[in-house]
Parts: sequence; C-alpha cells; structure tokens
Amino acid sequence: MSAPRIALLGFSIECNRFAPIATEADFAARTLLSGAVMLANARSTSPSMLGEMPGFVATMDAAGAWEPVPSLLAMAEPNGPVEQEFFDWAMTRWAGDLRSAGALDGVYCVLHGAGLTTEDHDPEGTLLALVREIVGPNVPIVATYDLHANVSDADVDLVNAYIGYRTNPHLDMRARGEEAALTMRRLLTGTKTFLAKIRLPIVPPTVTMLTGADAHHRPYGELIDLGQRRMREAPYDGRVLNVSVMGGFAFADTPFNGLTVVVTATDQDAADSLAREIAVAGWDRRALFRPSLTALEDATARAKATEDPSLHALAFADVADNPGGGGRGNTMWILEAFHNAGVRDALVGVIHDPALAEQAHSLGEGATFPARFNGDGIDSFSRPFAAEAFVQRLHIGPMLGRRGIYANNTLDPGPSAALRIGGIVVVVISNRFQCADPVFFEAFGLDIAAARVVVVKSRGHFRGGYDEFFRHEDVVEVDAPGLTSPILSRFDWQHMPRPVLPIDDNADWKPTP
Repeated sequence: MSAPRIALLGFSIECNRFAPIATEADFAARTLLSGAVMLANARSTSPSMLGEMPGFVATMDAAGAWEPVPSLLAMAEPNGPVEQEFFDWAMTRWAGDLRSAGALDGVYCVLHGAGLTTEDHDPEGTLLALVREIVGPNVPIVATYDLHANVSDADVDLVNAYIGYRTNPHLDMRARGEEAALTMRRLLTGTKTFLAKIRLPIVPPTVTMLTGADAHHRPYGELIDLGQRRMREAPYDGRVLNVSVMGGFAFADTPFNGLTVVVTATDQDAADSLAREIAVAGWDRRALFRPSLTALEDATARAKATEDPSLHALAFADVADNPGGGGRGNTMWILEAFHNAGVRDALVGVIHDPALAEQAHSLGEGATFPARFNGDGIDSFSRPFAAEAFVQRLHIGPMLGRRGIYANNTLDPGPSAALRIGGIVVVVISNRFQCADPVFFEAFGLDIAAARVVVVKSRGHFRGGYDEFFRHEDVVEVDAPGLTSPILSRFDWQHMPRPVLPIDDNADWKPTP
C-alpha cells in the first residue's frame, strides 16, 4: 500500500449559550492555523494548539510513511456561540481544501462536541456532513472529542471511530490523538467498525464530573473506568475499539444535552451491549450527579482561618466564573469578600480585565493607584470593584505552560500585571484564560507554595496544574454568581430536552431491550 494521504482539520470550542458571541478574533488569539503552518505547529515542542493534533501527527509519523494533507484548525478558548459568518468562512475553507486535495485515504477531525454557532446547534455535525459528502462513504473518518461533548446523531453516524477524552481535568488530549492515529491505521488495513450511542436524561453539573482517583464522589469517573475495564474483558475483548462516556456541557443548551455513552466496535452486537451496560450503570448513579458547593460566607471564613499556621493552605475554585466554560473571568464576588474580610497571604487569578492591565502598564512597576475592576460594568455578574492597588510586577509576551491542560503549550495572556491589594495579590490579564496552570502566577515571581490562600478562576482543570500544592481535600468549590454556576436551576433553558436530572426530579429512563 502506498503512503496513505490523511486530511487534517478541526473545529474546537466549548460554547456557553449565555456568553457573548465568539468571533474570528477569539480563534486567532488561540489557534487559527492552516496548511503547512498548522502541521509545523503540531510538530512543535511547544505548540499553541492543544494535544490531540500533535499526538495524532507524532503517532502517524512513528507508525510509517504517510502524507498529511493539512487544512484548517480553528480552536478557541470557551466562549459564547460562534458568529455564523466566521463559521461559514471556515466551512468554505474546509470544503475547498478537501475538494482540491485529490484522492484521500482518511480524514482526522479534532472536534470539541459542545460547539454552537449563532444559527446552528451542532456545527460539528455540520462539518462532518460536509466532510462525508466530499470524501464519500468509504473513506474512514476518525474524530476526537472533549468529554464535555453533547452528542448528536450526526456526530456519531458520520464517523468510523468516535474517541472522547477520558480524564477530567483533561490530561489525555495527546493520548487521545495518539489513539486516533492507531485507530486510523487499523481502518486503513480494512477493519470495519460499528457504533452505538445511548443518551441518559442526566445533565451532570460540571463539578460532578471529576475522574481523578482522589475525588471523593466520582460517579462519572466510575463510568469511564467501567468502560475501560469491560472492553478488555469477555465478551468484548478484541471486539471493542473504544468506549467514550461523554458527560456533556450543560451551558450549550442543545436539544441533545445529556450524559451519553458511545461505543466503537467491530460488530454491532458488542457496541450495543456494552453501551447498554454502561448506561444502566450511569442511571444507577443518577442521585450522585448533584453539586455540593460552599457558600461564599463560609468560604470567606475558611480563607480567614488559614492565618492559623496549623491549618493547611486552601485553594478556592471560582467555579461559577470559569473561563474554561465561557465565563468572563472577571466577577468580583470572591475577591471583594476576601478583601473586605482582611484575608492575607492570598493570590487571586486570573482576572480578565484588559483596561486595568493597560492602566497598570502605563503607570509602571512600583506605582500605587485606585484600581477599578470592571470599570465598564460589563453585565450583572461582572460588577465593578475598586481598591487601592500597588503594581508589584508587570509581564508582556507569551508564557510556556508548565502543568496540566496547558503543559508545554505556548500561552499569550497579553499585557498582564500583578497588583497587590491589601493582603492579596491579584493577577490581571488581557487575553482570557482559565487559571489552570501555576505559570499564571509564577511568571510574576509569585510563590504559590508560600501562599495561604489561592483563588483560581477555573472549574476543575486547575486540579491538574496545582495538585503539587493542594490535596483534593484542600480545594473549596465556592457558590457565587456567574455564567458557569453548577446550580443548573438558575438558568433559563430553552433547548435542553426535559425532564432531565438534576434539574427535574421526574426524569425517568429504562433501557431498550
């Protein structure tokens, strides 16, 4: 067989229906690469893109001769629905590249699965339909998805292998790209696949979807573990290629929200049977998919109590303002409460406020000024907060991610500043990121290990970056207002299928025979 020609493309963004619209600029700020530049970035030691494409390319390189045919990879930080005009432009680019590519032996798609546009509930399915139309029914398509994917029929029916993340925090993106390459190689040698999909009327709040072994309540992680174990046992051993348990992303508010099991196998019976077994196990755990958060008043008291040196330092997760879920990264509820209470030896990050960062840079290190966060009062969550601030350290230029989801990634937070406000040092950035990597503090010379309190704008990915400082029991998930609050009853859902747990107590499900 001659060297297989594999097209490479992707569309990856997690969209929060309630957040502001995402534009081309949001993709350009993260990863908007095409052709040879995209391929070179995938092979770089410090790519701007997340790990799926680099893992796929490296594994294909190691497995033998092949000809990559790179198209466009559009990847952005989580945001609101994508502007339709930009998505249409990207569709035109993908279509043109695929049609001009000539004969292809396979297509690899980096997808998220929780994308939206201003006019489309399922842009990933729309993209896959385009790919399938152009390459025909016999060319294998392999796609990787974030485990927060909301799974439509098209997302499954149009691919030959569906491969979802298995870790939350996401630490296996590169591994899933590697798996996609090995699966593609199998498909190229004639392996035929059959897929099964079962959706449950459960929309897991984000904080109930941890997979780490140290998590106290991990119903979602148990389902992933069950799938990985059973696919290697009789009667599935050798028949099942992949088991993906997709928790979904509630805030996309789609007609196909819900915890979904997708199995890729070499025969339909194996796919159907194992998907049903895992779905039953998921329904048996339905009562565990309810969030348990700490009230802001109690969190403030716990932060204040860390002044006692006999107590362990604590990390406070601002889960309701998670930029990793479309939050704006700028709500002041926790910062204001901790500042008013006189919390000391604290780090807070990262606050997305380009105007304040610019002001700090114009004043310079060592300046003292009345800092006004959210000076424009963006929305009801992002209310202004003012305090006297000292410009402790400034930073401009890219950072190299050190741990967790951003490890070895090139990150550019734009002009940034560390501001001291009383006993708290606040890191302010110009380009929105979630505070999932210690580098967001360390780039300013801040010692996380010496802090008694660390507040992160992140839902859970910080656990993969900060676990060298904080044990699972040292993390406090704070209940505060925001676009990503795990208390799902606070949102006005328009498209989500109802009833679903934990929003509705009357949701029911029974497996089909």
